[in-house]
Amino acid sequence: MFRARRDAPSAAAFTEAALQRLVTVYIVTGLVFLLLPGTFLGVWNLISISSRHTLGQLPPAWIQAHGHAQLFGWLGTFIIGIGFYSLSKMGATRPVAVRAGWTAWVLWSGGAALRWAANVSGWEWRTLLPLSAGLQLAGFLIFFATVSRHKRSGQAAVRVEPWMKLVIAATVSFLLALLANVGLAVHASLLGEGPAIGHELDQRFLFLSAWGFPVLAVWGFNARWAPVFLGLKEPRSGGLMSALVLECGGLAAALLGQFVWAAVLLLAAAPVAAAALRMGERAWKPAKTQGVSATFPYFVRGAYLWLGVAAVLGVWAALADAHGGLWGASRHALTVGFLATMVFAIGQRVLPAFCGMRVLYSKGLMLASLAVLNTGCLLRVAAEIPAYEWDTLAAWKLLPVSAVTELTAVTLFAVNLLVTLWLPPPRPAVTVGWRPQASGAPAA
Repeated sequence: MFRARRDAPSAAAFTEAALQRLVTVYIVTGLVFLLLPGTFLGVWNLISISSRHTLGQLPPAWIQAHGHAQLFGWLGTFIIGIGFYSLSKMGATRPVAVRAGWTAWVLWSGGAALRWAANVSGWEWRTLLPLSAGLQLAGFLIFFATVSRHKRSGQAAVRVEPWMKLVIAATVSFLLALLANVGLAVHASLLGEGPAIGHELDQRFLFLSAWGFPVLAVWGFNARWAPVFLGLKEPRSGGLMSALVLECGGLAAALLGQFVWAAVLLLAAAPVAAAALRMGERAWKPAKTQGVSATFPYFVRGAYLWLGVAAVLGVWAALADAHGGLWGASRHALTVGFLATMVFAIGQRVLPAFCGMRVLYSKGLMLASLAVLNTGCLLRVAAEIPAYEWDTLAAWKLLPVSAVTELTAVTLFAVNLLVTLWLPPPRPAVTVGWRPQASGAPAA
């Protein structure tokens, strides 16, 4: 009995270290997809478009490869890795989560890489396209099955809080997007003339994969962490549920091809969510900025301005887009202005702690990455509409500048995180409750 008690803490510490290694590999994998298949290919695409002053001559498969690497290869990998770590620590599935996490990582990252290769190279795409979609779905189902059965120890029932409902909705939306991805991949493999998904179907899929699981996941994590990190009051539960209903209504309308209704409902959801999260209200406690840039709260709040811009441009695009400029500007404001800004801000705040109670390498790099990212996004959104829709020469010249600016921001973000993960943590990490704590630190 004495031996069992003596060994229990070491077993828990071993599992904690294994979970930290797991989430670290997911984060590094996501950064690789962000830098190379994602941002670098996006910059190359935009330079090619700008040099020709037209979107039509660039292979649609390349554009879709860029989008898939960003949404699934980067954001999806981050979400799954963080989910394995945080949800398993809330319950009693930690040893199971480590084994399942590695299996899911192999399937998920392999599927994402095959999808990018099939779209860019065109080699054996009729086989690789459905295979990649199936591998990603299998990896996600392992994640879904693992975290779905977690239970908090010593609690017969847990009240489902609003942030949990948003995370559950994000998970379901993620699953639906992957099921749609399988269907579209099989359809293209059997009936398509190339690896690109048809424009009409791709429009519907983009609504689900851009406005679906990433946005809902951000709202859920903000509802959980914003009161702590930003010093805001607790979110308004009714407002969050109203935003969720509007968001789901917009996604349903998009899947039915009703893009105007979809855009209007998403436009209504954005300010309701921001108000429910109190993003426009003054903090009632000091923000927790120790170890990160003091500007961190302003960028989190500012991301919701980009969400509003994306929603407004989405309505304009649904009514008047002729050459893809309005849709492109709307999606860029969403994916870069809102989602990437939020990941750059929140990610540099929490990921070092998840990966072994590390301290972010550089506050200055954090500020620079966020400032440069938002500058690049502003240039891109401002130039894309006059370039694509009205063939304005000055706007065409500005687009490559915006692309290089955003690539610089992504590089700064990746370097800051990679150096943080490379350097040893200041002290060994142990587990106290469900949160990782530095050795000798008080319980949370």
